[in-house]
Amino acid sequence: MRVFVTGATGFIGSAVVRELIGAGHTVVGLTRSDTGAAVLKEVGAEVHRGALDDLDSLRLGAAAADGVIHLAFQHDFSDFAAALTTDLRAVETMGAALEGSGKPFVTTAHLNGEASNNAVLTLAGVRASVISLSPSVHGEGDKGFVPMLINIARMKGVSAYVGDGSNCWPAIHRLDAACLFRLALEVAPAGSRLYGAGDEGVPFRDIADVIGRHLNLPVVSISREEADAHFGSFLGTVAATDISARLDMPRLSAQTWELLGWQPVRPRLLPDIEEHYFNN
Repeated sequence: MRVFVTGATGFIGSAVVRELIGAGHTVVGLTRSDTGAAVLKEVGAEVHRGALDDLDSLRLGAAAADGVIHLAFQHDFSDFAAALTTDLRAVETMGAALEGSGKPFVTTAHLNGEASNNAVLTLAGVRASVISLSPSVHGEGDKGFVPMLINIARMKGVSAYVGDGSNCWPAIHRLDAACLFRLALEVAPAGSRLYGAGDEGVPFRDIADVIGRHLNLPVVSISREEADAHFGSFLGTVAATDISARLDMPRLSAQTWELLGWQPVRPRLLPDIEEHYFNN
């Protein structure tokens, strides 16, 4: 299958590209830079020049492919509404190029991104699926939530959790996520909502404990009212939420495992933090 991949040089996207090529697919990766083009060529992918807000480029890339995996997203927490609008326009554009073809279109769900999800899942004649990944996608090279928590602990001099810290985060290794995206492309039925979790729920206090121990910092509880000032407004909300319970992650992840025959096999979150996140 010839697969157009947006976000192909990112933390998750680069793993998806390798996973697809390893399974015998041809990958065409979207990139705007010479550096990204060189990375794609090095792993055996073809290069498609463009960007997430270059709708003509997205249209051409999708139309020439046998399937699309959309991973790119503008992670600008200072203007998240604009990032969601850009994502919606991107999926609408690529979806229109695929409509009526029967081809697979796999996208990634984002917080408050139901407009994009609905735009994909209601496409006519497209084998569309939406993957909701755990908030912590971890592994070597991670620049997401866990490194942010580590940096905040260094700056604040404490490793904090909210309340009693029993709220749970689902987590998934990026190589397990890459396998999930490949299987969704290959076999997911049209209209599938899929959920990627290796750990269905890791107590936030356990994450704070690991960070505090490695940085030799106190591990402290803060109130929900203090969380936004400590973590920042966006991460403060995430740090205080029992995401596993909110998403009903144990049930939903079990459904995904059964539907796709997918089984996470990579290291879980806490061992991975211990091994890779404090080397530098």
